Amino acid sequence: MVELNLQGLAPATPVPGTRQRKPLGACLVGRGVINQTQLQWALNQQTNQNARLGEILLSEGWIDRQNVLQALSDQNGLQIADLKASPPSADLFAIRPAEFWVSHGVAPWMRIGPILQIATARPDQFEQVANELSDCGHTVVPVLASAEQINAVIAAQFSSTLAEAAENRIDAVHSCRNWTARSRVGPIALLLAALVVFLAYPPIGLAFFFWSAVSTLILFLTLRIFGLGAYLLSPKSLSASQEATQTRMPVVSMMVPLYKEREIADALIVRLGRLTYPKALLDVILVLEEHDDVTRAALKNVDLPSWIRVLEVPELGNLTTKPRAMNYALDFCRGDIIGVWDAEDAPQPDQIETVVRHFEQAADDVVCLQGVLDYYNPRTNWRSRCFTIEYSGWFRVILPGIAKLGLVVPLGGTTFFFRRDKLLELGGWDAHNVTEDADLGVRLSRAGYRTEIVETTTYEEANFRAWPWVKQRSRWLKGFMVTYLVHMRAPLRFLNELGPLRFMGVQAFFLGTVGQFLLAPVLWMFWLTSVGLPHPFLNVVSPEILKACIYLFLAAEATNIIVGALGVNAGGRRFLLPWVPTLILYYPLGVLAAYKALWELAAKPFFWDKTQHGQAHEEAAMT
Repeated sequence: MVELNLQGLAPATPVPGTRQRKPLGACLVGRGVINQTQLQWALNQQTNQNARLGEILLSEGWIDRQNVLQALSDQNGLQIADLKASPPSADLFAIRPAEFWVSHGVAPWMRIGPILQIATARPDQFEQVANELSDCGHTVVPVLASAEQINAVIAAQFSSTLAEAAENRIDAVHSCRNWTARSRVGPIALLLAALVVFLAYPPIGLAFFFWSAVSTLILFLTLRIFGLGAYLLSPKSLSASQEATQTRMPVVSMMVPLYKEREIADALIVRLGRLTYPKALLDVILVLEEHDDVTRAALKNVDLPSWIRVLEVPELGNLTTKPRAMNYALDFCRGDIIGVWDAEDAPQPDQIETVVRHFEQAADDVVCLQGVLDYYNPRTNWRSRCFTIEYSGWFRVILPGIAKLGLVVPLGGTTFFFRRDKLLELGGWDAHNVTEDADLGVRLSRAGYRTEIVETTTYEEANFRAWPWVKQRSRWLKGFMVTYLVHMRAPLRFLNELGPLRFMGVQAFFLGTVGQFLLAPVLWMFWLTSVGLPHPFLNVVSPEILKACIYLFLAAEATNIIVGALGVNAGGRRFLLPWVPTLILYYPLGVLAAYKALWELAAKPFFWDKTQHGQAHEEAAMT
């Protein structure tokens, strides 16, 4: 009786003439697939894992999925359907919309007179399906099929419907998909107007650009100082993620969007294989685009473990973005917690355990956890060193401080984890936004939820080549522009939803980040005085203000150095300390990226300028 309860496999729709059900484990032992010792070990694992017996045995490599189907057939007296050899007729799906089949993980297979056979991989959950189909005009009976085959026929039948839904998942009011040419060009027209004023009335133009540059610098510096202060003043108490797990560990789905990843496939599987979370509770989905023959070829000869599967996103129109792919995959995830990794990510082995424990202890309004991002190739060249310093300061110092202050946390694109029900409530991602992560961070705050920083690190590949760095940074900056403009469509409503403090935090982050890059040439003019040239702002502002600005710039550089030094120290990268002051030479390339982003904002706002991975070797020492 204990074994029956642990498996949780109650009879679904009774089948006439069947005997009393045997436990699934007994069916597997009876078939000679496993022995009694293996069965007892798997049953012991179920005491602290919210996993099915078959998944535990699969994760150990003791059985395959066909063994599970055959044992379920023995246990429940059900026929096994081969949906690949005998695909269901398209007209059978018409009795319910795509959402029904996807959410229940079932598919209609055959109609024999008044009987409609429904393929399921979970006969223990079929009673609910049968109840919801009670008005379909047929007698519904279950047959067995693998979850992979069921998902495949659903995807084939509803490819256009599901792909379109992935593009339009969130409310239009929070999306940039309905941007017209006029709405896109408007902000740039204002900038061009400012340039015209500058040329026609130089004093007015100089004053405008001067005060814009100084204002955005003050905004961003204030955000960094507050984040730094919160980081330094917060007590270093025991993290919730360090406390023992008291409940059965949940299934965690991790999406890994891949696109034209020729070099990364083998290394990715090796990195994910280091994870220590029970594999029976891991649901890793490699999300591929339908037309991506490059990645498909790279994965062709890779032996994927049972806990990693491939899902292809149907092609629809010209939109090929990471958020669209994740929206499509979201309904096929089976975990209670959903996370995202990028193709080149190397998460710490105990990352999932840390996330699960943190969620257990977090308040109900904490729906998202953002992990720390770092780089595994800081020694490649000077740019990779600076990139590592920049990320260390942001993710280890400023972002934790911002989160502790209760401000909006712009998510980092990878290594963030959501409570599944809340992510579905928020509608997933804006498929058209090229910084869907930052946008989602804003939307969850608008809905009254919070993000916390979880003490676990994922190592990535630092983009160390000049032009790829510009392309990547321009995509980020364009996305920041898009996100800001979308949420500022109705500023009063935005203010009411966030409150004054978080609203100002959003202004400081987005305006400060974009403004500092776009207006950096204005601030560079202050260097003219160092070579004896007259300062162009002497005619528009007083010498006292110019002198105060010098102190402001020095304070900004000092803050950058302090944040960078604290970050690399916290990350155990003390060998980078001598390079921290060189960040002043690292950021100017971002000006080119900012103006590239501004151009694309008007010309092609939804274009995803992909970063090519697999260009650097993973360093052995990752702390």
